[in-house]
Amino acid sequence: MRATVAFFRRLLLSLTLVCAAASAAAQQQNYDYGPWEETAQRAESALEQEDVTDQTLDLLRGRIAEFRSQFGALRDAEAARTQTLRSQLAALGEPPENGTEEEEISNRRAELQEQLAQARAPGVAAEEAFTRADGLIGEIDRRLRERQAERMLSRGPPPVNPVHWPVGVEALLESVSRTLTPPDEAWISEEDRQALIEQLPAILSLLALGILLLLRGGRWAEIGVSWLRRQTRPGSGVWRFVLSLGEIFLPIGGILAIVAAAEASGILSERSLQLLYGVPIWLGIFFYVRWLAMQTFSPDDDVATLPIGRPRRREARYFFLGLAVLLVLRRLHLALAELDDYSMAAANVIDFPIVVISGILLFRLGQIFMNAEAVDSDETGPQPDGILFRIRVARVLGRAMLVVGAVAPIFAAAGFSNLSEALLYPAIRTLMLFGTILVVQRFIGDLYALLTGRSVTETNTLIPVVAGFLLSLVALPALALIWGARTTDLTELWAAFTAGFTLGGTRISPTNMLTFLLVFAVGFGITRLLQGGLRSAVLPKTRIDLGGRNAIVSGIGYMGVLLAALAAFGVAGIDLSSLALVAGALSVGIGFGLQNIVQNFVSGIILLIERPIGEGDWIEVNGTHGFVKDISVRSTRIETFDMFDVIVPNGDFISGTVTNYTRGKTIGRLIVPISVAYGTDTRQVERILMSIAREHPFVLMNPEPFIYFVGYENSALNFEIRVFLVDVLEILVVRTEMNHQIAERFAAEGIEIPFPQRDIWFRNPETIVGSGESRHRSFAGEGQGVRDMPSGSRRSGPGSGGDADI
Repeated sequence: MRATVAFFRRLLLSLTLVCAAASAAAQQQNYDYGPWEETAQRAESALEQEDVTDQTLDLLRGRIAEFRSQFGALRDAEAARTQTLRSQLAALGEPPENGTEEEEISNRRAELQEQLAQARAPGVAAEEAFTRADGLIGEIDRRLRERQAERMLSRGPPPVNPVHWPVGVEALLESVSRTLTPPDEAWISEEDRQALIEQLPAILSLLALGILLLLRGGRWAEIGVSWLRRQTRPGSGVWRFVLSLGEIFLPIGGILAIVAAAEASGILSERSLQLLYGVPIWLGIFFYVRWLAMQTFSPDDDVATLPIGRPRRREARYFFLGLAVLLVLRRLHLALAELDDYSMAAANVIDFPIVVISGILLFRLGQIFMNAEAVDSDETGPQPDGILFRIRVARVLGRAMLVVGAVAPIFAAAGFSNLSEALLYPAIRTLMLFGTILVVQRFIGDLYALLTGRSVTETNTLIPVVAGFLLSLVALPALALIWGARTTDLTELWAAFTAGFTLGGTRISPTNMLTFLLVFAVGFGITRLLQGGLRSAVLPKTRIDLGGRNAIVSGIGYMGVLLAALAAFGVAGIDLSSLALVAGALSVGIGFGLQNIVQNFVSGIILLIERPIGEGDWIEVNGTHGFVKDISVRSTRIETFDMFDVIVPNGDFISGTVTNYTRGKTIGRLIVPISVAYGTDTRQVERILMSIAREHPFVLMNPEPFIYFVGYENSALNFEIRVFLVDVLEILVVRTEMNHQIAERFAAEGIEIPFPQRDIWFRNPETIVGSGESRHRSFAGEGQGVRDMPSGSRRSGPGSGGDADI
């Protein structure tokens, strides 16, 4: 009966899966490939034509990219559907070699294989279309890059040829004349004149506001920044930064007001309005570059993001302002060239002075950057590593600017204007991007100081380093666009990145990685919260000792991290079984190359379970005494009595001998040795030592103190005070105090503590000093010796035993 129920249950589940797979396959089979075929054929035909425009290729590429993303989604959906069918086939196992198999299993395998073939058919079509689309996109990108390279290396009329000068001057004068000539028909209509009179107050108000903001807005912001600069409160740099942005936006606001007033007046021609609409963008670039120069090369060392020498900073600011003016002029030149359709000769002649002056300024900036040195005075002290790194990057940029600033005008003079512009202006934009990154990084540091109340230097935090790294990553696409990369190139890289890679039969994509990191972070956070709750609220209320509590908390931490990792793998869809081969190879490597690490890891687990030592214990291992501060799975940190940290591998605790002085208790024995001279009353010595031992507050009376008469030596009678202390950690204090009391009591009782004494006897003194001299007759005896004698002995004369002749 149970077998029948199980059979029908499996049959119902199979029918459900088959219906789901059939429904999904039907949805995929209903996909209309007609528009795709039409687009693909148009793209193939366009690629065969040599005169097809770049705009046409860009439009076709965008459409093909949309199809490719759809095909990729269909392919991934097929993979998810067929995975269930493959798992069912794997559950049935391989067919037996002898060919004998139950008919039910054989029929089931054939049915699943047929379903798998049907489910894979739409996926195969999607994969084929995806491959075709990807190939067409590659061909279009290659064609566009080839054309871009041809345009860059093409040679036009050289601007240094005097023949082309009149053409350029005439074109420029004609553009200026057309722009400044007012339209006569503006005042013909009485209706327009009346509208102007009615709007005149508003126009004059906008014009006055615009002129005021343009002339004084930046100055107001500078005054506010100067006032805040005198404030020494933490985080004031944030408000200085925010207020300094007024140097950009207030003048731009004035320009917008002036443009609005001019547009409302209706007295400008259509041509003038087109140029006027570009003025806010052009002057916005100027004000931004000026602000960036003041931030990067500020006279204030706390503000400057590249603190080179102050005179060099002043020069750099002037050169930056010159580049800003030239950028505005180039924008104006491009706008006029587009409106009046300049010839190539005229465009090259007009642009050549801008290129030459820009190259000179860039060359001078390169010299400043290449010779940059960090400010290191007695007041500021040595510069942090972050500043030194910026200096090194600035020197590299300086060398590049020297080359570009020298080469770009030469290319422009030879007629390679496109190549010259492709080198010069991207270099200037790269310099601005570098300055922007430094300013934003400084703002993040100021924001950190505002939130925490301490600067990044005081806390020695990694916030600036991480911020700089993230800013650099964000700036990479902008840098690529600056140097000629197309937006489609970046989207192609992003598509390849999002597609991921295959590992062990599983496709790993950024979505999987983000899911893995998110789930693992949540599991890790829950583990830390649980550890904190156990450590602070639960375990202190139990009778478990400190070592046991720490072992429980550490064990829960390791188990929580392991479970979080397994849960993250499962939710992210990463099949760990497919990594069995890799794990097997790693196990071989672990067996041969990581034996010590594995041994220490296992030993750490044993230490946490058996707990022969715990945090806070006073131990001795390998001749090192100290307190256990932390036990991890690989090593144990011991703090010695000299306040040094000693990292001991856990394997030494398992395989070696460890002495634990405070395991489960603080009682320990103290032995204080003492010696007295021969002839001393030993009973009196015993009574004095017993009195000293009993009177000390740290000495236990049970077991009671014991005075041990060790025995006789050549120079002294030896005794030992043997006591048990309430707290063995006070052993040095008790030993010191007892030694003081022994010295005081022995001195009061007249008991002498012996010390080594030597009598020196000379043999044949005439051989040392010289024979015949009577002054040496005073040496008594024929022989001499050297021997240790106890203090208090008045014996004189030659020694007999243990003498050393001289």
